[in-house]
Amino acid sequence: MAAQTGQKPEGDRKHPVDETLPPLKMFTSGLQHVAAMYAGVVAPPMIVGPACGLGATDTAFLMGASLFTAGIATLLQTLGFWKVGAKLPFVNGVSFAGVTPMVAIGKSQSPGHALPVIFGAVMVAGVLGFLLAPYFSRLVRFFPPVVTGTVITLIGVSLLPVAFNWSQGGNPQAPDFGSLTNIGMAALTFVIVLALRRVLRGFLQQIAILLGLIAGTLLAIPVGITHFSALGEASLFGFPTPFHFGAPQFHVAAIVSMCIVMLVCMTESTADMLALGRIVGRPADARTIEGGLRADTLGTAVSPLFNGFANSAFAQNIGLVAMTRVRSRYVVASGGLILVVLGLCPAAASVISLVPLPVLGGAGIVLFGSVAASGIQTLATAAMEKGDNALIVAAAVGVGLIPIAAPDFYHHLPKDLLVVLDSGISTGCLVAIVLNLAFHHVGRKDSDSNGAGAGDGDSEGASVMAPDSGALAEAALPQQPHRTTEDATGEAAPAPAH
Repeated sequence: MAAQTGQKPEGDRKHPVDETLPPLKMFTSGLQHVAAMYAGVVAPPMIVGPACGLGATDTAFLMGASLFTAGIATLLQTLGFWKVGAKLPFVNGVSFAGVTPMVAIGKSQSPGHALPVIFGAVMVAGVLGFLLAPYFSRLVRFFPPVVTGTVITLIGVSLLPVAFNWSQGGNPQAPDFGSLTNIGMAALTFVIVLALRRVLRGFLQQIAILLGLIAGTLLAIPVGITHFSALGEASLFGFPTPFHFGAPQFHVAAIVSMCIVMLVCMTESTADMLALGRIVGRPADARTIEGGLRADTLGTAVSPLFNGFANSAFAQNIGLVAMTRVRSRYVVASGGLILVVLGLCPAAASVISLVPLPVLGGAGIVLFGSVAASGIQTLATAAMEKGDNALIVAAAVGVGLIPIAAPDFYHHLPKDLLVVLDSGISTGCLVAIVLNLAFHHVGRKDSDSNGAGAGDGDSEGASVMAPDSGALAEAALPQQPHRTTEDATGEAAPAPAH
């Protein structure tokens, strides 16, 4: 009877988030996460280093430190301890939100003092964020599907310009930026990834992004955009010496600037955890978000010790989880270990850096587009037929697209405000939250049919999704009872009830 009712097996079965995979699958899937995030991790130190007067050698050291600290922060998120960590397949790395203020700090200080001032400000911001995490997490009830779906969509749309920039070569000042060779390799990688996803099955289909990156890198050798010089120059071992650039210094203006960045990172991480929770079928509650924010902020507070910067969620890896449907947090933990090794072994890190940016850009279009698609799937549960919710989405998306469509829109405003306004994710999230409060909470009664429940997506609204809406839809939304889904082989299988 237990087998027929499924109660005992259901109780004994591990959630996919807590499953472990065979070692080879664990390693290759983790490596795929590293490949997807590598450029995003090393890009901030590549920008901040020269702005602080560092040469090529010290900038390379800063890149290795960023990889090392990203690995530590990812392990805190996935494995966790005490009340630290979301324990979801959540990847952490250097936040782009801090690049602009850190460059401004670097230019305002003499070369020998710039990084110590930045590191001191990052440490204080991390400690403040850690203390605020329990209170910040209580805002989760103000993130119904109409808010989270909007923010997830904006995350994907905001990341796409990064993929487009990579596809052109990554450096607008380079003579070959936007060349036919670069765009052609990006397009070829894009097609290869799609073709592999279509023809492969099982585990090989899950690592289609990694296989596409390998294939694109090999095909890029004859056209001359795969460079091997970094392999010969990199040393075999190098530990990120604590306070390599000097003891941290604490300047009020820099601290205030980085504390604002920390709040922006916490807002984005909250939205990312809610998105990831829906994708893996384990919705992120207040406790999960609190643990995730503690891991974010603790990783940020510790990073300067090893010459790293503020850490936050990497949204591109959420798209990878949605695409591959590999939901194990231990896979991402293995990616965290790989990042630590790369940070300790510059030679190993240089192997990953062989992937040309145009190749990474072609794969990134698929990855980041998957994030936006997940957001659209979430919006499908938000009772969009109700005018208030459609208005919330329209306003939030419109405001969130301003920094993307018109990068200089806010250029006359104070630079301190640009930390928030130049992030479409942050502005769109804030607009969605405020409008959701205005339309669904302030002055409304719980019994009001157009109140908060309208934004939460009831069972009727959730059930409008077609059973065969595809792998991404299955990954992005919790399974609904009384419906069937398709398994990895395409055969119909009953979906588990809540």
